[in-house]
Amino acid sequence: MRHPPPRRFGRVLIALLCTAAAALIPLTPLPARAAGARTAGPTAVSAAGAGYWHTSGRQLLDARNQPVRMAGVNWFGFETSNYVAHGLWSRDYRSMMDQMKSLGYNTIRLPYSDDIFKNTTPNGITYAGGLNADLQGLTSLQVMDKIVGYAGAIGLKVVLDRHRPDSSAQSALWYTSAVPETTWITDLKVLAARYRGDATVIGIDLHNEPHDPACWGCGDQATDWRLAAERGGNAVLSVNPDLLVIVEGVQTVGGQSYWWGGNLAGVDTAPVRLSVADRVVYSAHDYATSVARQPWFDDPSFPANMPAIWDRNWGYLFQRNTAPVLLGEFGTTLQSGVDHKWLSALVDYLRPTGTYGADSISWTFWSWNPDSGDTGGLLKDDWQTVDTVKDGYLTRVKAPAFTGGGGEGGDTTAPSTPAALKVTATTASSVSLSWSASTDDTGVVGYDVYRGAGKAGSVTGTSFTDTGLTADTRYDYTVRARDAAGNVSPASAPVNAMTTGSGGGDSGCSAAYRVSSDWGSGFNADVTVTGTGGSTTTTWQVTWTWPGAQSVSGMWNASYTQAGKTVTATNAAHNGTLAPGASTSFGFSAAPGGAGVPALTCHAR
Repeated sequence: MRHPPPRRFGRVLIALLCTAAAALIPLTPLPARAAGARTAGPTAVSAAGAGYWHTSGRQLLDARNQPVRMAGVNWFGFETSNYVAHGLWSRDYRSMMDQMKSLGYNTIRLPYSDDIFKNTTPNGITYAGGLNADLQGLTSLQVMDKIVGYAGAIGLKVVLDRHRPDSSAQSALWYTSAVPETTWITDLKVLAARYRGDATVIGIDLHNEPHDPACWGCGDQATDWRLAAERGGNAVLSVNPDLLVIVEGVQTVGGQSYWWGGNLAGVDTAPVRLSVADRVVYSAHDYATSVARQPWFDDPSFPANMPAIWDRNWGYLFQRNTAPVLLGEFGTTLQSGVDHKWLSALVDYLRPTGTYGADSISWTFWSWNPDSGDTGGLLKDDWQTVDTVKDGYLTRVKAPAFTGGGGEGGDTTAPSTPAALKVTATTASSVSLSWSASTDDTGVVGYDVYRGAGKAGSVTGTSFTDTGLTADTRYDYTVRARDAAGNVSPASAPVNAMTTGSGGGDSGCSAAYRVSSDWGSGFNADVTVTGTGGSTTTTWQVTWTWPGAQSVSGMWNASYTQAGKTVTATNAAHNGTLAPGASTSFGFSAAPGGAGVPALTCHAR
């Protein structure tokens, strides 16, 4: 994907016409594993994800043939004129990666351009207050080494993505007049050799988003991306035969167009042939209306029409057990209700981990960065705060982290469980907590405090005050400890606290609930909050209990927690103030459908 200026890179994706969706291809069971499947090497360990990976049908398998799933983020910047991952002007790179892991992401797709092989000096890194101190004076490739090294230490895997020939712009083909194919292949081999023996780097994405005039299987050496992917992939394997070779699609196949890099329909008759078996992973990109308004979004059957479209363009490879699929990029600003429906349907299509385990489609969300102009990121503009709505949608398809130390050992021992959690004070708007310190073999670096299912905050000590709460309301808390390797303890025994009376006078509110769409596997709803008291509110909170097994997957214009069947929605920063009789609204997506209308309770102050 392309991005905005000046630390961004502008992008307008061409909206493409799409023909009627093909019939949904039925899911076929996996055949028995071939007798010749690769066995674990002598250094493999039992934790899932260990060592290098290979493929078997539609599955990714680790060095001990255990199925694994990539569930990660794109952290871009090395492909830009900063020549380094973005956000290091605000934070230490280790803090950034610790947060990725703490949120449940296990893989980083790291875009780069061939400029970084020119001994480039990165810019846009802060060293103030000791941040990023060990990056000072390094080249871009040496900074990449540091990022890869720390990823391995905390149990994250890395996919390197050749995003652009140079930092100026994306290219339709894998080469340009300034960066010929010979340079592309040379640089691929340099990276493959650089990380040979380090199983943190599990694969290389050969080129980002090939598009017209790139073709698939046309036989023209200058434009046939399938043939070029074979040349590039075999070059990678010639120096590092353990790597996965990740091959994206094109734009147009057989006269049918799709997102750049997202059309893999040609693989059906012209698969990529590599010199080492069980190494190719096909990768697609898919986006919402914030990138381009495509015809399928306006289909009367949307979003029920989407699985057949995904099947036709890339999902059939997984459905038919042909090869693993990595959805390497997908994202949205979520400013449109259509985009919420799209993302909810796509998460279902990727197959929730809780139901299917690692027999699922791998993915890396676009993007971690907030500075992608047409999608935004999982982080907000302060490079710290998580967009809980986007992160919430992805929760069902997150997957377990991998063992530390590049997949070959490292610290995998979690801290002890925090004990003696207790409430030390309450007010109308706050709860104060304390607990006993945890122990760890390498040292505890912090504690995460959870209010219900959502994180209320993180601290380095053993006390915390949760603020901005609603008067006369019950809250439930647990605490988890973290160590320097990113290992997280089990949750403490829970405690609950009741905030005191309103103090300033509760002005009251009411809430009305409306289901806006219900497609069976999920639904969207809107809630209107109206001030009913005699004075203006400053905050409000709406609570309800589901009659069934429904679970909120994302919410806009409010934040939420869900504990069991009970959901608590709290105003956003911009809509907490309500004059008497004035109204505001928020919405959410949830699953499964058919929830009916629960009874709502509204409190305001």
